Amino acid sequence: MDVQATSLMKQLEALRFEASGASVKPASEGNVTQDFNQLLSQALNNVNDMQGQSDQLRTRFDMGDRSISLSDVMIAGQKASIAFEATVQVRNKVVDAYKTIMNMPV
Repeated sequence: MDVQATSLMKQLEALRFEASGASVKPASEGNVTQDFNQLLSQALNNVNDMQGQSDQLRTRFDMGDRSISLSDVMIAGQKASIAFEATVQVRNKVVDAYKTIMNMPV
């Protein structure tokens, strides 16, 4: 995982802690005061950039650019794929949490 994904996971863990009402805070290295919307937007932009870089490398390789190796293209593609899958998993967890909160009796 890259730095932004790790930061996102830490902040989600902190939010989960706050929602649980536990009395002991988990150890965190970052500042959790950053706006969640901004953090999510940055993470999505990072995934989009990785996919764009992968596409550019693939196109350059297909056009015959000798400075790009097949392994570089494959690694970039796998990084973009893993980042996308991680983003989908985070989205699924957020949707599940939202559904749980909405189904809570008031």
